[in-house]
Amino acid sequence: MTWWVEALGWLGAALAIAGSAMKTILPLRWIAITANGVGLVYSLWLGLCPGVIVNIVLLPLNTFRMIQMVRLIARAHRAAKGDLSIDWLRPFMDRREVAAEELLFAKGDPADSMFYILAGRYRLRESGIEIPPGSVVGEMGFLSPGNRRTQTLESLEAGSVLTISYDQLRQLYLENPEFGFYFLRLTSERLFQNMAAMEREIARLRMPPAASATRDA
Repeated sequence: MTWWVEALGWLGAALAIAGSAMKTILPLRWIAITANGVGLVYSLWLGLCPGVIVNIVLLPLNTFRMIQMVRLIARAHRAAKGDLSIDWLRPFMDRREVAAEELLFAKGDPADSMFYILAGRYRLRESGIEIPPGSVVGEMGFLSPGNRRTQTLESLEAGSVLTISYDQLRQLYLENPEFGFYFLRLTSERLFQNMAAMEREIARLRMPPAASATRDA
């Protein structure tokens, strides 16, 4: 056996050990592909048919899985950096007409659906945040303990909304990584809005009575 063949054998062994130590899937796939290539050359040179067959099967399989993972990561990056458009979700939603001064849901109610505003004016009563057309609302109940509404949503005028159940959301969340990143950004944005509203209210309460009266006037 020539020295470089023996070196390939040791390299394959080192790659197998390194692959077992990997904690994330992307480096593991890279090492697995390299190990398959090394193992294939080593087995071919020594005429080891089982090694040849195993590596011929594993090399394209690991390469295919690697390509899938790279594409998945690229899609996730695009979703994380993209806008919060939800037009692609609309075909999964049902239309509902809303009357003026109608409560779409109240704080503490069981939460089972999310809304996309098509037309009209809406307000989250507790925080005073107005929800314009083109916005999503009702997503926080999906994450809240016991799936309860965290605020009250009321309509200020007649309009229309699209709704989607949380069961459908769960399925989309599991099947579509882009939606997972979209939903994470959506809920984060709502949390920051609520925090800003709370900070404004705290600042107002801390103002001296005279200053507060002057500001209100």
